[in-house]
Amino acid sequence: MTTVDDDAYVSELGPQAVAAEPAAAATLLHVADLRAGYGPVLVLHNVSLSVGEGEVVVVLGANGAGKTTTMRAISGTIPRMGEVDFAGRSILKASPDAIVRAGIAQVPQGRGTFPELSVEDNLRIGAYTQRGGGVDEDVSRWFDTFPRLAERKTQKAGSLSGGEQQMLAIARALMSRPRLLLCDEPSQGLAPLITKELFAIIGDLSREQGIAVLLVEQNANLAMKIADRVYLLETGHIVASGNAEAIAADDSIRKAYLGY
Repeated sequence: MTTVDDDAYVSELGPQAVAAEPAAAATLLHVADLRAGYGPVLVLHNVSLSVGEGEVVVVLGANGAGKTTTMRAISGTIPRMGEVDFAGRSILKASPDAIVRAGIAQVPQGRGTFPELSVEDNLRIGAYTQRGGGVDEDVSRWFDTFPRLAERKTQKAGSLSGGEQQMLAIARALMSRPRLLLCDEPSQGLAPLITKELFAIIGDLSREQGIAVLLVEQNANLAMKIADRVYLLETGHIVASGNAEAIAADDSIRKAYLGY
């Protein structure tokens, strides 16, 4: 596996440069023996997973299982060891900025919008990696996908409801034109009806837009409905994985890890 520096990785694998490559069933993200943590504390222990082009892959686990750490390790915001390959190239040593430019966007836990800026300005900030034009078209595209945001485009982000802020966080991440979207606990703190609407939109991103999604969640029942494949994470270890239908049909796994 070739390792590249930040500039080379961005120039050769920027999201617009590789979008036309035919890789319908190819592995987009490959993670093997991933180890990461905070200071001397190791949280992830040899985690291995993959995401194919256009797939929705869900990582399920309880609080403290290592879900958020997995996302941070993939996006390069914490030190990590092991293998992290994107579109056939190693991004293990790439900076977070280079990883975004290469085509991975993260929606962090807690949303992370800019509360004093308008909804539209938040979206435009998400386009900072774009080269060339098309920002206005992208803003219109995601306003069409999230009509609630279009209705509130001049409002400050901090005045939105929790569900609307989560939609804004996802739309802002999509402004970078990613091939892979990392979503960290999007249902956290949201009402059930809003969560259901949000998950439907995430599923549509894969089916209609061809964007791959890696989603970490505690809401197993809802996440399984949009998943192609599932990984179960427990105290930093992958303890089970497989097709979403097969995982849901396994009574022992369902009762032990999914809670229903």
